[in-house]
Amino acid sequence: MPLMNGYGLAKSYGSEDIFDHIDISIPHRARIGLVGANGVGKTTLLRLLLGVEEPTSGKVQRARGVRIGYLPQEAQLHSSRTVWQECLTVFADLLQMQSDLHQMEVKISQAGQPDELLAVYGKLQHRFEHQGGYTYENRIRLTLTGLGFSPVDFNRPIEQLSGGQKTRILLAQLLLTDPDLLLLDEPTNHLDIQAIEWLEGYLREWSGAAVIVSHDRYFLDQVVDTIWEMTPALDIYRGNYSAYLQQREEHYQRALLEYQEQLEFIEKEEDYIRRNIAGQNTRQAQGRRKRLESLLESARLAPPSRQRRLSFQFGEVSRSGDLVLQTRQLAVGYEDEGRPLFQAPDIVLKRGECAAVMGPNGAGKTTFLKTILGQIAPYAGEVILGASLQVGYFAQAHEMLNASNTLMEEIEQAAPAMRQGEIRDYLAKYLFTGDDVFKTVSVLSGGERGRLALAVLALSAANLLLLDEPTNHLDLVSQEILQSVLAAYPGTILLVSHDRYLIDALATQIWEVVPGKRVLEVFEGTYSEYKLKREQEEAAKSASQGLEKDSDLARLRKIGQAAQKEDLSRSASRSNNKERARIQRIQFVEEQINELEGRLRSISLSLENPPADAVKVMRLSQDYQSVQKELEERFAEWEKLHTAGDE
Repeated sequence: MPLMNGYGLAKSYGSEDIFDHIDISIPHRARIGLVGANGVGKTTLLRLLLGVEEPTSGKVQRARGVRIGYLPQEAQLHSSRTVWQECLTVFADLLQMQSDLHQMEVKISQAGQPDELLAVYGKLQHRFEHQGGYTYENRIRLTLTGLGFSPVDFNRPIEQLSGGQKTRILLAQLLLTDPDLLLLDEPTNHLDIQAIEWLEGYLREWSGAAVIVSHDRYFLDQVVDTIWEMTPALDIYRGNYSAYLQQREEHYQRALLEYQEQLEFIEKEEDYIRRNIAGQNTRQAQGRRKRLESLLESARLAPPSRQRRLSFQFGEVSRSGDLVLQTRQLAVGYEDEGRPLFQAPDIVLKRGECAAVMGPNGAGKTTFLKTILGQIAPYAGEVILGASLQVGYFAQAHEMLNASNTLMEEIEQAAPAMRQGEIRDYLAKYLFTGDDVFKTVSVLSGGERGRLALAVLALSAANLLLLDEPTNHLDLVSQEILQSVLAAYPGTILLVSHDRYLIDALATQIWEVVPGKRVLEVFEGTYSEYKLKREQEEAAKSASQGLEKDSDLARLRKIGQAAQKEDLSRSASRSNNKERARIQRIQFVEEQINELEGRLRSISLSLENPPADAVKVMRLSQDYQSVQKELEERFAEWEKLHTAGDE
């Protein structure tokens, strides 16, 4: 039996119909991507499946005892706990069992206790182990690290976190609960690429089912095997996002052909009837007229329609020089911060190329663009722009728009020669119609501001585009159109984006900001080639180190490797004995961590097949807790040593 079925689902709010007569089925291990235009009802459908809203008509049938986890798009988390404590709440039952086991161990160690207590202890210990009592802390650590939290974040109070970080904590809790079905509404919104890739891997291996609303096309390609498209009817496509695009186009072309064939048939029948209704073949003509009337009444096809689409294109673009951008000994950052955000090699961008700038939030990508624009002075070195350049800039926060202007005024400023009627027609191409054109920029949604910023950019006649997260807030159809326009663009593009689908389609170079090293690394090639090379390097590194890819120590070393190299260099140059001692201690602590992890794995294997003697089981449990505690102390020392190196 499927985890969930929906029959004839409809939802209305007052006189407004959101969707009508939707049938769905969610089997075990389903990976479903839910897509559609903004406002079509995707979030509402998730809430009906969850049961927090009731359908206006129809019913949702859930399997008995099915456990559902839900991540809303605008998640709220109010807590006085730390990050670690908040994640521990998921395992309240295990923590209680752990406490009960400890109390029994104290009693068993005392003389004169009945044998029955040993039997009770053995059963409880088996249940504790079966439910993950010896692995839950490692699961928390790996999940938090995977979602972008460093070990120093684990003890931070929730109250100090940003809204995006709180959403990631809620996602971590959902994954740790291991429900039968996950309902995720835009789960990648607050994740950087590294965290998204971790989530992709997690969901691919996870044994439960998931329905995912997402505008991240690459994420959908990597995770889902079915697409539900709400139009607001619900159409089902088998395969990932790329397969859905192909099937959707084939479906449209097939429907269009059937419609055109029916039109031709109707025209031929009407022509025959007109020519023969009063002649010798009047009986045949009357019969055909009856059949045609029946067809028109019961089986006439409606013309296939497509979602209202953005109509975006650049005007004529002048030719720039062959050399568009060059840097020399460039360092990016702010002088008053004392050190740069990152240093760049001497890079070259030529006419017609597209360089994609990647890196985590806060790494300095937007600062890099503003340095190229001359809005921020280089921390060191220089940026050299080529000849005959006209630069167009799309800002992530759309700060180039004037909040007090109307849409008409924004376009009028960008194209003073354009008449009022032409401006209205132009804005209609960007889905602004009627009184929309008189709205002020300040009241627009994120998606509307993005479309307006694109409308202004298209009027700039730029031959070098600097684009900072251009697909943010755009629906999937608008993303597809923007991608096709940029692919045909004859100029040069410098693209800052987390949209790997867009990067893979456009980029000829990958420029990755590596914050641990504080450098910009250049890869000549596409994103797919870059990703393959990185995976090969990581596989070779794991093999040479003899470590499992997801080992805690491997993850910690990856976080601290660049900082440690910088520490060693600084230590050598200053001949600082204290610094040398700190680094030697780090190496020693890492060796201890490695040894303790080995001991922990050995004890875990023993507990997976526990001995019949309950006393031996108790001792193994005590050994596990003792090693676990020592391991946590070594982790804490490791974090403290690295934090001291940054001061």
